[in-house]
Amino acid sequence: MQALALSLIVWSGPTPTPTDVWPEWRGPTGDNHVPGPALPTKWSKTENVVWKAPFPGWGNSTPAIWKDAIFLTTQDNDRLLFLRIDRLTGKTAWERQVGKGVPRRTGKQGNGMFRDEHNMASPSPVTDGKHVWVHYGNGDIACYDVDGDKKWSFNFIEKYGPYSIWWGHANSPVLVDDLLISVCMQDPLRGGKSYIVAHEKLTGKEKWYTLRDHGAKDEPADSYVTPIVYRHDGRVDIIVFGANVLDAYDAFTGKRLWLSKPFGGNRVISSATLADGTVYAIQGMKGVLYAVGPVKDVKDDITKTHVRWKVSGALPDASSPVVTNGLVFMVNNDGIAFCLDAASGKEHWKERLGDQHRATPLISGGNVYFVSKAGKATVIEAAKTLKIVHQCEMGEEVIASPAAAAGDLYIRTKGRLYRIGEKK
Repeated sequence: MQALALSLIVWSGPTPTPTDVWPEWRGPTGDNHVPGPALPTKWSKTENVVWKAPFPGWGNSTPAIWKDAIFLTTQDNDRLLFLRIDRLTGKTAWERQVGKGVPRRTGKQGNGMFRDEHNMASPSPVTDGKHVWVHYGNGDIACYDVDGDKKWSFNFIEKYGPYSIWWGHANSPVLVDDLLISVCMQDPLRGGKSYIVAHEKLTGKEKWYTLRDHGAKDEPADSYVTPIVYRHDGRVDIIVFGANVLDAYDAFTGKRLWLSKPFGGNRVISSATLADGTVYAIQGMKGVLYAVGPVKDVKDDITKTHVRWKVSGALPDASSPVVTNGLVFMVNNDGIAFCLDAASGKEHWKERLGDQHRATPLISGGNVYFVSKAGKATVIEAAKTLKIVHQCEMGEEVIASPAAAAGDLYIRTKGRLYRIGEKK
Protein backbone atom coordinates (compact mmCIF):
# COMPACT_ATOMS: atom_id res chain seq x y z
CA MET A 1 0.00 0.00 0.00
CA GLN A 2 2.17 2.81 -1.28
CA ALA A 3 0.21 5.92 -0.36
CA LEU A 4 1.96 8.45 -2.60
CA ALA A 5 -1.15 10.43 -3.45
CA LEU A 6 0.59 13.23 -5.31
CA SER A 7 -2.75 14.74 -6.26
CA LEU A 8 -3.10 15.93 -2.67
CA ILE A 9 -1.09 19.04 -3.51
CA VAL A 10 -1.70 21.41 -6.38
CA TRP A 11 1.51 23.31 -7.02
CA SER A 12 1.45 27.03 -7.60
CA GLY A 13 4.39 29.31 -8.17
CA PRO A 14 7.62 27.74 -9.44
CA THR A 15 7.06 24.11 -10.37
CA PRO A 16 9.73 21.82 -8.95
CA THR A 17 9.19 18.10 -8.66
CA PRO A 18 7.80 16.88 -5.33
CA THR A 19 11.27 15.56 -4.53
CA ASP A 20 12.54 19.15 -4.12
CA VAL A 21 10.00 20.30 -1.56
CA TRP A 22 8.44 19.62 1.82
CA PRO A 23 5.75 22.30 1.74
CA GLU A 24 3.91 21.48 4.97
CA TRP A 25 3.99 19.38 8.13
CA ARG A 26 3.40 15.95 6.52
CA GLY A 27 5.15 16.67 3.23
CA PRO A 28 4.12 16.96 -0.43
CA THR A 29 1.81 13.92 -0.26
CA GLY A 30 0.33 14.69 3.15
CA ASP A 31 1.23 11.29 4.61
CA ASN A 32 4.94 11.48 5.58
CA HIS A 33 6.11 9.66 2.44
CA VAL A 34 9.31 11.01 0.92
CA PRO A 35 9.11 11.06 -2.91
CA GLY A 36 12.24 10.54 -4.99
CA PRO A 37 15.71 9.51 -3.82
CA ALA A 38 15.96 7.42 -0.67
CA LEU A 39 17.19 9.23 2.41
CA PRO A 40 20.53 8.35 4.03
CA THR A 41 20.28 5.26 6.22
CA LYS A 42 23.44 5.93 8.18
CA TRP A 43 24.62 9.00 10.05
CA SER A 44 25.97 10.10 13.42
CA LYS A 45 26.58 13.41 15.16
CA THR A 46 29.21 14.13 12.50
CA GLU A 47 28.97 11.52 9.71
CA ASN A 48 26.75 12.63 6.80
CA VAL A 49 25.84 15.85 8.61
CA VAL A 50 26.03 18.52 5.91
CA TRP A 51 25.37 21.28 8.42
CA LYS A 52 23.67 21.97 11.73
CA ALA A 53 22.21 25.43 12.04
CA PRO A 54 21.42 27.12 15.37
CA PHE A 55 18.41 29.40 15.60
CA PRO A 56 17.01 31.66 18.33
CA GLY A 57 14.57 30.25 20.83
CA TRP A 58 12.81 26.93 20.26
CA GLY A 59 9.61 25.38 18.98
CA ASN A 60 8.12 22.14 17.68
CA SER A 61 6.99 23.14 14.19
CA THR A 62 8.30 21.16 11.23
CA PRO A 63 10.19 23.27 8.66
CA ALA A 64 8.66 23.91 5.24
CA ILE A 65 11.11 23.48 2.35
CA TRP A 66 10.94 24.75 -1.23
CA LYS A 67 14.05 24.00 -3.26
CA ASP A 68 16.88 26.00 -1.62
CA ALA A 69 14.69 27.83 0.92
CA ILE A 70 13.80 26.46 4.36
CA PHE A 71 11.14 28.24 6.41
CA LEU A 72 11.03 27.83 10.17
CA THR A 73 9.00 29.27 13.03
CA THR A 74 10.35 29.61 16.56
CA GLN A 75 9.69 31.40 19.83
CA ASP A 76 12.49 33.36 21.49
CA ASN A 77 11.25 34.51 24.91
CA ASP A 78 8.19 36.59 23.99
CA ARG A 79 9.13 37.02 20.30
CA LEU A 80 7.31 34.87 17.73
CA LEU A 81 9.82 34.56 14.90
CA PHE A 82 9.80 33.41 11.27
CA LEU A 83 13.11 32.54 9.57
CA ARG A 84 14.30 31.70 6.11
CA ILE A 85 17.35 29.41 6.14
CA ASP A 86 19.52 28.73 3.09
CA ARG A 87 19.37 25.01 2.31
CA LEU A 88 22.88 24.91 0.87
CA THR A 89 24.71 26.59 3.74
CA GLY A 90 22.41 26.47 6.77
CA LYS A 91 22.78 30.22 7.24
CA THR A 92 19.79 32.40 8.11
CA ALA A 93 18.87 34.53 5.08
CA TRP A 94 16.41 36.68 7.04
CA GLU A 95 14.39 36.80 10.24
CA ARG A 96 10.98 38.40 10.89
CA GLN A 97 9.11 38.95 14.14
CA VAL A 98 5.47 38.07 13.49
CA GLY A 99 4.10 38.81 16.95
CA LYS A 100 4.57 38.49 20.70
CA GLY A 101 3.32 36.08 23.32
CA VAL A 102 4.27 34.20 26.46
CA PRO A 103 2.81 30.74 27.15
CA ARG A 104 1.20 30.48 30.56
CA ARG A 105 2.54 27.42 32.43
CA THR A 106 0.55 27.55 35.70
CA GLY A 107 -3.05 28.00 36.73
CA LYS A 108 -6.25 26.68 35.19
CA GLN A 109 -6.32 24.84 31.87
CA GLY A 110 -7.41 26.66 28.72
CA ASN A 111 -7.15 30.25 27.51
CA GLY A 112 -3.38 30.42 27.13
CA MET A 113 -2.25 27.48 29.26
CA PHE A 114 0.55 25.46 27.60
CA ARG A 115 2.24 22.20 28.52
CA ASP A 116 5.98 22.36 29.08
CA GLU A 117 6.75 20.28 25.95
CA HIS A 118 5.61 22.98 23.55
CA ASN A 119 5.15 26.71 23.10
CA MET A 120 3.46 29.08 20.66
CA ALA A 121 5.67 27.90 17.75
CA SER A 122 4.03 24.48 17.41
CA PRO A 123 1.91 25.02 14.24
CA SER A 124 4.01 24.32 11.14
CA PRO A 125 4.34 26.77 8.22
CA VAL A 126 3.05 25.97 4.74
CA THR A 127 4.37 27.26 1.40
CA ASP A 128 3.50 27.19 -2.30
CA GLY A 129 6.93 28.41 -3.44
CA LYS A 130 5.90 32.04 -3.81
CA HIS A 131 4.43 32.69 -0.37
CA VAL A 132 4.60 31.23 3.13
CA TRP A 133 1.86 31.15 5.77
CA VAL A 134 2.74 31.00 9.46
CA HIS A 135 0.50 30.51 12.47
CA TYR A 136 1.19 30.65 16.21
CA GLY A 137 -0.45 29.51 19.42
CA ASN A 138 -1.39 33.08 20.39
CA GLY A 139 -3.68 33.28 17.33
CA ASP A 140 -1.38 35.30 15.05
CA ILE A 141 -1.45 34.24 11.39
CA ALA A 142 0.45 35.93 8.57
CA CYS A 143 1.35 35.60 4.91
CA TYR A 144 4.83 36.54 3.66
CA ASP A 145 6.41 36.26 0.26
CA VAL A 146 9.57 34.17 0.06
CA ASP A 147 11.69 37.33 0.30
CA GLY A 148 10.23 38.11 3.73
CA ASP A 149 7.76 40.86 2.80
CA LYS A 150 4.50 40.64 4.75
CA LYS A 151 1.31 40.53 2.64
CA TRP A 152 -1.33 40.29 5.36
CA SER A 153 -1.88 39.25 8.97
CA PHE A 154 -4.56 39.09 11.66
CA ASN A 155 -5.23 37.32 14.96
CA PHE A 156 -7.65 34.41 15.23
CA ILE A 157 -8.51 35.10 18.87
CA GLU A 158 -9.46 38.70 18.08
CA LYS A 159 -11.56 37.59 15.10
CA TYR A 160 -13.10 34.27 16.17
CA GLY A 161 -12.90 34.17 19.97
CA PRO A 162 -10.56 32.69 22.59
CA TYR A 163 -8.41 29.61 22.28
CA SER A 164 -9.86 27.57 25.15
CA ILE A 165 -8.04 24.32 24.35
CA TRP A 166 -6.56 22.97 27.58
CA TRP A 167 -2.87 22.76 26.70
CA GLY A 168 -2.10 25.28 23.95
CA HIS A 169 -3.30 25.66 20.37
CA ALA A 170 -1.13 23.72 17.89
CA ASN A 171 -3.13 23.01 14.69
CA SER A 172 -1.31 23.74 11.40
CA PRO A 173 -3.06 25.27 8.36
CA VAL A 174 -3.24 23.56 4.95
CA LEU A 175 -3.45 24.86 1.39
CA VAL A 176 -6.11 23.92 -1.17
CA ASP A 177 -5.66 25.77 -4.46
CA ASP A 178 -6.21 29.45 -3.57
CA LEU A 179 -7.50 28.75 -0.06
CA LEU A 180 -5.73 28.56 3.28
CA ILE A 181 -7.78 26.30 5.58
CA SER A 182 -7.44 26.32 9.37
CA VAL A 183 -9.11 24.34 12.16
CA CYS A 184 -9.80 25.00 15.82
CA MET A 185 -11.25 22.19 17.97
CA GLN A 186 -11.53 22.87 21.67
CA ASP A 187 -13.42 22.78 24.94
CA PRO A 188 -16.26 25.32 24.88
CA LEU A 189 -14.79 26.54 28.18
CA ARG A 190 -15.18 30.30 28.71
CA GLY A 191 -16.61 30.92 25.24
CA GLY A 192 -14.21 28.94 23.06
CA LYS A 193 -15.65 27.71 19.75
CA SER A 194 -14.71 24.84 17.45
CA TYR A 195 -14.67 25.66 13.75
CA ILE A 196 -13.11 25.24 10.32
CA VAL A 197 -12.41 28.35 8.28
CA ALA A 198 -11.06 29.12 4.81
CA HIS A 199 -9.33 32.35 3.77
CA GLU A 200 -8.10 33.60 0.43
CA LYS A 201 -4.44 32.77 0.63
CA LEU A 202 -3.19 36.02 -0.94
CA THR A 203 -5.51 38.47 0.85
CA GLY A 204 -6.59 36.82 4.12
CA LYS A 205 -10.24 37.46 3.22
CA GLU A 206 -12.61 34.92 4.77
CA LYS A 207 -14.31 32.68 2.17
CA TRP A 208 -16.29 30.40 4.50
CA TYR A 209 -16.62 29.59 8.18
CA THR A 210 -18.23 26.42 9.59
CA LEU A 211 -18.88 25.71 13.25
CA ARG A 212 -17.89 22.18 14.29
CA ASP A 213 -19.81 21.37 17.47
CA HIS A 214 -20.36 17.68 18.16
CA GLY A 215 -21.43 18.22 21.76
CA ALA A 216 -18.14 17.25 23.41
CA LYS A 217 -17.32 19.00 26.66
CA ASP A 218 -14.18 19.46 28.72
CA GLU A 219 -10.90 17.98 27.46
CA PRO A 220 -12.49 15.38 25.08
CA ALA A 221 -13.48 18.36 22.89
CA ASP A 222 -9.81 19.29 22.37
CA SER A 223 -7.89 18.31 19.23
CA TYR A 224 -4.33 19.33 18.34
CA VAL A 225 -4.33 17.75 14.88
CA THR A 226 -3.93 19.07 11.35
CA PRO A 227 -6.59 18.22 8.73
CA ILE A 228 -6.10 15.89 5.77
CA VAL A 229 -6.59 17.14 2.20
CA TYR A 230 -8.18 14.36 0.10
CA ARG A 231 -8.60 14.92 -3.66
CA HIS A 232 -10.75 12.41 -5.52
CA ASP A 233 -13.45 12.25 -8.19
CA GLY A 234 -13.26 15.97 -8.92
CA ARG A 235 -13.82 17.04 -5.32
CA VAL A 236 -11.61 17.97 -2.38
CA ASP A 237 -12.47 16.76 1.12
CA ILE A 238 -11.01 18.27 4.28
CA ILE A 239 -10.91 15.39 6.77
CA VAL A 240 -10.92 16.46 10.41
CA PHE A 241 -10.52 14.43 13.61
CA GLY A 242 -11.51 15.56 17.09
CA ALA A 243 -14.29 15.57 19.71
CA ASN A 244 -14.55 11.78 19.17
CA VAL A 245 -15.69 12.33 15.58
CA LEU A 246 -13.98 11.86 12.23
CA ASP A 247 -15.68 13.94 9.54
CA ALA A 248 -15.08 15.65 6.20
CA TYR A 249 -15.99 19.01 4.67
CA ASP A 250 -16.10 20.38 1.14
CA ALA A 251 -12.91 22.42 0.78
CA PHE A 252 -14.62 25.13 -1.29
CA THR A 253 -17.91 25.57 0.61
CA GLY A 254 -17.33 24.28 4.14
CA LYS A 255 -20.34 21.95 3.90
CA ARG A 256 -20.00 18.77 5.92
CA LEU A 257 -19.93 15.71 3.66
CA TRP A 258 -19.75 12.71 5.99
CA LEU A 259 -18.91 11.64 9.52
CA SER A 260 -17.92 8.57 11.50
CA LYS A 261 -18.12 8.37 15.29
CA PRO A 262 -17.11 5.01 16.75
CA PHE A 263 -14.63 6.78 19.05
CA GLY A 264 -14.64 7.37 22.78
CA GLY A 265 -11.67 8.50 24.80
CA ASN A 266 -10.28 11.94 25.31
CA ARG A 267 -8.48 14.77 23.46
CA VAL A 268 -6.66 13.93 20.23
CA ILE A 269 -2.98 14.68 19.59
CA SER A 270 -2.11 11.97 17.05
CA SER A 271 -3.31 13.06 13.60
CA ALA A 272 -5.24 10.64 11.41
CA THR A 273 -3.56 9.21 8.30
CA LEU A 274 -5.11 8.56 4.88
CA ALA A 275 -3.87 5.68 2.73
CA ASP A 276 -5.60 4.25 -0.35
CA GLY A 277 -8.89 5.84 0.65
CA THR A 278 -8.92 4.51 4.22
CA VAL A 279 -8.40 6.71 7.28
CA TYR A 280 -6.39 5.35 10.22
CA ALA A 281 -7.29 7.29 13.36
CA ILE A 282 -6.21 6.73 16.97
CA GLN A 283 -8.78 7.50 19.62
CA GLY A 284 -7.46 10.12 22.01
CA MET A 285 -5.45 9.33 25.16
CA LYS A 286 -3.64 6.20 23.84
CA GLY A 287 -6.94 4.71 22.70
CA VAL A 288 -8.14 2.39 19.97
CA LEU A 289 -6.83 2.56 16.37
CA TYR A 290 -9.73 2.50 13.89
CA ALA A 291 -9.53 1.88 10.15
CA VAL A 292 -12.40 3.78 8.52
CA GLY A 293 -13.02 3.46 4.82
CA PRO A 294 -12.97 3.58 2.01
CA VAL A 295 -14.09 7.20 2.33
CA LYS A 296 -14.09 7.91 -1.39
CA ASP A 297 -17.36 9.51 -2.49
CA VAL A 298 -19.28 8.78 0.73
CA LYS A 299 -21.87 10.91 2.50
CA ASP A 300 -23.80 11.22 5.75
CA ASP A 301 -23.08 8.94 8.73
CA ILE A 302 -20.78 6.04 7.79
CA THR A 303 -20.14 4.75 11.33
CA LYS A 304 -22.06 1.48 10.90
CA THR A 305 -20.92 0.79 7.35
CA HIS A 306 -17.28 1.82 7.02
CA VAL A 307 -15.40 0.89 10.21
CA ARG A 308 -13.20 -1.91 8.83
CA TRP A 309 -11.39 -2.92 12.03
CA LYS A 310 -10.13 -1.66 15.36
CA VAL A 311 -7.10 -2.49 17.51
CA SER A 312 -6.33 -1.50 21.08
CA GLY A 313 -3.33 -1.69 23.40
CA ALA A 314 -0.84 1.03 24.45
CA LEU A 315 -1.02 2.93 21.16
CA PRO A 316 0.49 6.36 20.39
CA ASP A 317 -0.77 9.48 22.12
CA ALA A 318 1.30 11.98 20.07
CA SER A 319 3.00 10.48 17.02
CA SER A 320 0.80 9.77 13.99
CA PRO A 321 0.63 6.42 12.18
CA VAL A 322 2.21 5.98 8.74
CA VAL A 323 1.23 3.44 6.10
CA THR A 324 3.25 1.72 3.37
CA ASN A 325 3.49 -1.70 1.70
CA GLY A 326 0.13 -2.69 3.17
CA LEU A 327 1.47 -2.08 6.69
CA VAL A 328 0.74 0.45 9.44
CA PHE A 329 3.73 1.65 11.47
CA MET A 330 3.39 3.52 14.77
CA VAL A 331 5.42 4.36 17.85
CA ASN A 332 3.84 5.15 21.19
CA ASN A 333 4.88 7.75 23.73
CA ASP A 334 6.97 5.20 25.63
CA GLY A 335 9.02 4.24 22.57
CA ILE A 336 7.31 0.97 21.60
CA ALA A 337 6.96 0.63 17.81
CA PHE A 338 4.26 -1.46 16.13
CA CYS A 339 3.76 -2.97 12.70
CA LEU A 340 0.18 -3.91 11.81
CA ASP A 341 -1.48 -5.29 8.71
CA ALA A 342 -3.34 -2.40 7.05
CA ALA A 343 -6.13 -4.65 5.74
CA SER A 344 -6.91 -6.49 8.97
CA GLY A 345 -5.17 -4.79 11.90
CA LYS A 346 -3.23 -7.98 12.68
CA GLU A 347 -0.01 -7.29 14.60
CA HIS A 348 3.17 -8.40 12.82
CA TRP A 349 5.68 -7.17 15.38
CA LYS A 350 6.18 -4.90 18.37
CA GLU A 351 9.53 -3.64 19.62
CA ARG A 352 10.79 -1.11 22.14
CA LEU A 353 13.03 1.42 20.39
CA GLY A 354 14.26 2.99 23.58
CA ASP A 355 12.91 6.12 25.17
CA GLN A 356 9.92 8.39 24.63
CA HIS A 357 8.72 9.44 21.16
CA ARG A 358 6.65 12.41 20.01
CA ALA A 359 7.67 12.92 16.35
CA THR A 360 5.78 11.26 13.49
CA PRO A 361 8.02 8.89 11.47
CA LEU A 362 8.94 9.20 7.78
CA ILE A 363 8.74 6.61 4.99
CA SER A 364 11.60 6.56 2.45
CA GLY A 365 13.33 3.97 0.27
CA GLY A 366 11.52 1.03 1.84
CA ASN A 367 12.42 2.15 5.36
CA VAL A 368 10.69 3.84 8.30
CA TYR A 369 12.57 6.65 10.11
CA PHE A 370 11.83 7.17 13.82
CA VAL A 371 13.37 9.86 16.06
CA SER A 372 12.91 9.76 19.82
CA LYS A 373 12.45 12.67 22.19
CA ALA A 374 16.01 12.19 23.44
CA GLY A 375 17.34 12.31 19.87
CA LYS A 376 17.82 8.60 19.18
CA ALA A 377 17.19 7.91 15.49
CA THR A 378 16.14 4.42 14.37
CA VAL A 379 15.74 3.28 10.75
CA ILE A 380 13.67 0.10 10.29
CA GLU A 381 12.79 -1.84 7.16
CA ALA A 382 9.16 -1.30 6.16
CA ALA A 383 8.42 -5.01 6.35
CA LYS A 384 6.43 -7.64 8.27
CA THR A 385 9.63 -8.87 9.88
CA LEU A 386 11.51 -6.50 12.16
CA LYS A 387 14.93 -5.47 10.88
CA ILE A 388 16.76 -2.46 12.30
CA VAL A 389 18.86 -0.84 9.58
CA HIS A 390 20.57 1.85 11.66
CA GLN A 391 20.48 3.58 15.02
CA CYS A 392 22.33 6.64 16.26
CA GLU A 393 22.24 8.99 19.22
CA MET A 394 21.99 12.66 18.25
CA GLY A 395 22.12 13.78 21.86
CA GLU A 396 19.57 16.61 21.54
CA GLU A 397 15.85 16.79 22.32
CA VAL A 398 13.54 16.20 19.34
CA ILE A 399 9.78 16.69 19.42
CA ALA A 400 9.25 18.21 15.94
CA SER A 401 8.49 15.75 13.15
CA PRO A 402 11.32 15.46 10.59
CA ALA A 403 11.20 16.71 7.00
CA ALA A 404 12.96 15.69 3.76
CA ALA A 405 13.77 17.16 0.35
CA ALA A 406 16.15 16.41 -2.54
CA GLY A 407 17.42 13.24 -0.86
CA ASP A 408 18.30 14.91 2.46
CA LEU A 409 16.79 14.42 5.90
CA TYR A 410 16.06 17.43 8.15
CA ILE A 411 15.77 16.96 11.90
CA ARG A 412 14.85 19.85 14.16
CA THR A 413 16.18 19.57 17.70
CA LYS A 414 15.33 22.00 20.46
CA GLY A 415 18.03 24.44 19.40
CA ARG A 416 19.28 23.43 15.95
CA LEU A 417 18.23 22.23 12.53
CA TYR A 418 20.27 19.36 11.04
CA ARG A 419 20.65 18.66 7.33
CA ILE A 420 21.65 15.00 6.93
CA GLY A 421 22.88 13.80 3.54
CA GLU A 422 25.92 13.33 1.40
CA LYS A 423 28.39 16.21 1.58
CA LYS A 424 28.80 17.66 -1.92
